Amino acid sequence: MNIQIFKGFGHVLLEVTFALLPLVIFFLIFQFFFLKLEKKKLINIGKGLMLSFLGLAFFLQGVHVGFFPVGEMIGEKLGSLSYNWVLIPIGFLLGFVATFAEPAVRILNHEVEKVSGGSISQNVMLYTLSIGVAFSIAISMLRILVGIPLWYFIIPGYLIALVLMYFSSKRFTAIAFDSGGVATGPMTVTFILAIAVGVASAIEGRDPLLDGFGMIALVALSPIISVLILGLLFEGKGRERSNEHRKQGA
Repeated sequence: MNIQIFKGFGHVLLEVTFALLPLVIFFLIFQFFFLKLEKKKLINIGKGLMLSFLGLAFFLQGVHVGFFPVGEMIGEKLGSLSYNWVLIPIGFLLGFVATFAEPAVRILNHEVEKVSGGSISQNVMLYTLSIGVAFSIAISMLRILVGIPLWYFIIPGYLIALVLMYFSSKRFTAIAFDSGGVATGPMTVTFILAIAVGVASAIEGRDPLLDGFGMIALVALSPIISVLILGLLFEGKGRERSNEHRKQGA
């Protein structure tokens, strides 16, 4: 085994420990004063916490050793191509696949389906978020290639979201804004952001700090718009069904 893979792993373990320790202390306080769970349940929770600790530690180490270097190398290679317009469809594909594999997105979709009683299915939410993020990554690649300032997209995007909020229902508005945060998970941030920085560093006249970053802001915005549009479609179908029932009743 290559020892270099675990270089700096001790520091990662320390970071994860400090990240999880407040949650563990908070749980223990509730356990002592309020929950008073039985021993078997506590053992299972302890095992789950240990698995979470190890999973976070190994994932963060893998990000430093694998995702970041590979993402930057891929971005630099794509950015140096003479036909670098291909970054736009590649960005769309990467955004779709990364969101499809995002664990937090799966959890959100499961909760939405459960709370909505199955009226909003996991698959519909998954494809809606994946397509929304895919468009945002494609637009981010276009922004890097052309050199368009970020606020040209952010300000109109949030204005569109505010207008859609006015016509959308409260439940879809709440789901939409949670979706924006969930979509910016570890898969998107670690891999695709590294590609964007690599692309910006390879294209002449682009600054990785100015052009490589800002992509996550678009990723957070696009699911809000896509879910709000989904809400309008759902409400439109609901009105059509109610009108049909009224006609049949008459």
